[in-house]
Amino acid sequence: MSLAVGIATSSKNMGFEEKKGDGKSVSESNENRPDSEIQVEIGGRVSRRMSEVSPYTTDDEDDEDTELEIQLGPLCTLKELSEKDKDDESLRRWKEQLLGSVDINSVGETLDPEVRILSLAIKTAGRNDIVLPIPADGNPKSPWFTLKEGSKYNLVFTFQVSNNIVSGLKYKNKVWKTGIKVDNTKEMIGTFSPQSEPYTHEMPEETTPSGIFARGSYTARTQFLDDDNKCYLELNYTFEIKKDWQST
Repeated sequence: MSLAVGIATSSKNMGFEEKKGDGKSVSESNENRPDSEIQVEIGGRVSRRMSEVSPYTTDDEDDEDTELEIQLGPLCTLKELSEKDKDDESLRRWKEQLLGSVDINSVGETLDPEVRILSLAIKTAGRNDIVLPIPADGNPKSPWFTLKEGSKYNLVFTFQVSNNIVSGLKYKNKVWKTGIKVDNTKEMIGTFSPQSEPYTHEMPEETTPSGIFARGSYTARTQFLDDDNKCYLELNYTFEIKKDWQST
């Protein structure tokens, strides 16, 4: 949730025109040219640059930078995986490392893994953790939490994996302020085997923005997905950044 807003302006939009030596403005001299932004690159290749660039991306543009999809082959149950290539010593050691102390008989023969996000909390030095309740419908009460401007924090969550190995579990978070996207975070968490004890993951430290324009209400969408883009939890919520911490 690193909230940073980029702002782009141009001298043309601000009413300024660059003068050429003949007294004509650039905009006047380029009236009859098909594209005033044509550039010749090294090697004679011609490229065009958009004359105006939007400082903000859309959801569709974000989705275009999709991760490379890796075909991992057909899924198999943990029981089938444990039975494969028993004579291969290196594979046997790899499976032991991956599966750990998983009781194959208790897991069953389910192909699809199951991931449950058990808890979410925001950690800030010198303060009690902000424990975030996870509603069943994925829509927490607004605002879900409040942060102080300029404060450092970490998001910590626990989750449990059952049935099968979950591959490429990742965290995605998008944030908007007044309808403008200000953050798009993607964090790879890893690959995990089923176990009775929950896993704990702590996100890298971040700092909330500060200043009068940073304060206010934000809307956000958080997702936990795997390599197959199966979504285990989606949360749609609002939060606030204020000048000081909320009184408890």
